[in-house]
Amino acid sequence: MYYRPYRESEGDGKKIIQVEYMSRDSFGSRFGALVAMAGSAVGLGNLWRFPSLVGENGGAAFIIVYILLSFLLCLPIFISEFVIGRRSQKNAFAAFRDLSGGSKWKWVGLFTIIVPLIVLSYYSVIGGWSVEYLFKSLSFSFTGSGSQDTFSMMFSNFVSSPWAPLIAHTVFLGLTTIIVMVGIKDGIEKFSKVMMPLLFLIVIAIAVYSLTLPGASKGVDYLFNPDFSKIDGKAIAAALGQAFFSLSLGFGTIMTYASYVDKKENILFQSTATAVSDLMFALIAGVAIMPAVFAFGLAPDSGPGLVFETLPYVFGQMPAGGVVAILFFVALLVAALTSSISMLEVAVAYLVEEKGMSRRWACVVLFVICWIVGAVCSLSFGPLSHIQIGDGNLFDFFDNLSSNILMTLGSFFTVLFVGWRLKKTDIYDEFTNGGTLSRNAKLFGVLWFLIRYICPLVIAVIFISGLV
Repeated sequence: MYYRPYRESEGDGKKIIQVEYMSRDSFGSRFGALVAMAGSAVGLGNLWRFPSLVGENGGAAFIIVYILLSFLLCLPIFISEFVIGRRSQKNAFAAFRDLSGGSKWKWVGLFTIIVPLIVLSYYSVIGGWSVEYLFKSLSFSFTGSGSQDTFSMMFSNFVSSPWAPLIAHTVFLGLTTIIVMVGIKDGIEKFSKVMMPLLFLIVIAIAVYSLTLPGASKGVDYLFNPDFSKIDGKAIAAALGQAFFSLSLGFGTIMTYASYVDKKENILFQSTATAVSDLMFALIAGVAIMPAVFAFGLAPDSGPGLVFETLPYVFGQMPAGGVVAILFFVALLVAALTSSISMLEVAVAYLVEEKGMSRRWACVVLFVICWIVGAVCSLSFGPLSHIQIGDGNLFDFFDNLSSNILMTLGSFFTVLFVGWRLKKTDIYDEFTNGGTLSRNAKLFGVLWFLIRYICPLVIAVIFISGLV
């Protein structure tokens, strides 16, 4: 339940604001809430970024660092955001505002609404690439004897063209907008219930097939044999940024989704299940991709090109590669959509509940904003490629800004808020469902220590080391 003003009038020299109370949409089931949150976590970060980062940072050593950061640092942050959202039962801005008694902490809430819009804008560009490559796979464009350079040129010609990527970006962002426009229960939840199980099945099937290829064992060894000599401050910062990006930390999505979760649900279970799902999917994606790459003697550290340049070549060489390509790019598109809808919902909830917009109108307004920023990012590979910021183009700038700075700052201020501004008793009450969950009660002391002391300190150290 929330209220919004709908009429102002003057009476006895005073302004009178009349409000109407609105019923709030919510998830209809425990499974629906779980798959929606898992969908927010599982996305392009797992299929596109994670294998690339593993390849660039020495394989299993990076995975070990990623796992440690995910459960010792990111899980407490995830729980913190969950507590804020479910405690308030409101959008991110209102959550910080109301839980802090209307203090300046509300601007942190606004920050966590702006960040996902920035992320969604350039994320939609990559989502558009997945749309384009799904159509290419459906026409069996990857079959044949073309060299890897052929597929590299195919990708380069596509992203550098002015119109094709914009059309794909529009299609992807349009799909995202339509799903969110339908609502929480009938849109986001129903989509996640169908697509998340399908996504896991597809990636598992590809992983099993990939392991049957000759030479696949080299890819498995690469993934699971650690080389800690390649772990430095930048690698740790990259792992932290990837964990934040993948688990949707620091930009309001978990808070927003948690506000739709029933008070009877177990926060620890939901949070841990989401983190485990995210990790398992990332590892399965690695097993699906790396053995295939090694089977054909290709480099595992090709960055984003791994998905859109290297893998199309691999699909063209392997038996039944045309079918595998279709399945892979279906998975890539679905993974992208399950995350993008969570990003859009953050700002939609804010505009609906705080500005009195209808859900449909809020979606349209945000579509236009994200499309414009995304278009600039897309054109940075073509007509706007001459604009360079640091070592990259505008797309790289937004990617690095959000992954390495904005999300990290959002998480930092979130744990400060939970650890130092909220009442300990309120956090305990929310985490233990009023003291009824005995296991959660036993673990609360550890969680409180991590949130209050360890998480802010580690985030600050890693953040600074990554900038140096």
